[in-house]
Amino acid sequence: MLKWLDVIKFADNGNPIPDKRVEKTDAEWKALLTPEQFRITRLKGTERAFSSELCSYFEPGKYACVCCGTELFDAGTKFESGTGWPSFTQPVKENAVAYHKDNAFGMQRIEALCNTCDAHLGHVFPDGPRPSGLRYCMNAVSLEKIETIKNA
Repeated sequence: MLKWLDVIKFADNGNPIPDKRVEKTDAEWKALLTPEQFRITRLKGTERAFSSELCSYFEPGKYACVCCGTELFDAGTKFESGTGWPSFTQPVKENAVAYHKDNAFGMQRIEALCNTCDAHLGHVFPDGPRPSGLRYCMNAVSLEKIETIKNA
């Protein structure tokens, strides 16, 4: 289980190696994404708080990167943070998310990116619930919900 100290170490010393890499030009990303998805994932934008139904959606399943399809979060780690953005306590794998220091807008934060394609997902904070204490505050536009298929 990742803790805040692990996130800081990755941001300071380099991220875990991803299972694969996906790299495209801006033109290729623009052809695949909506303008809003491109703005948020490729240009490090932010959606308005409470603008997505994913904030209050807690059905089983996984959440993947909207750009490359890499699984990032499991719905079992999702919680109601009250912030207006979908929040999780852990990624599905240690190497699913990359971390970079973000000092934009006069704040010190840790940016969370898809470790496969470098899509901006949101930020991670040390004020989440136990046991990890982490809050991955994600832009819903950066995520794609993958439904769990039940066996018949």
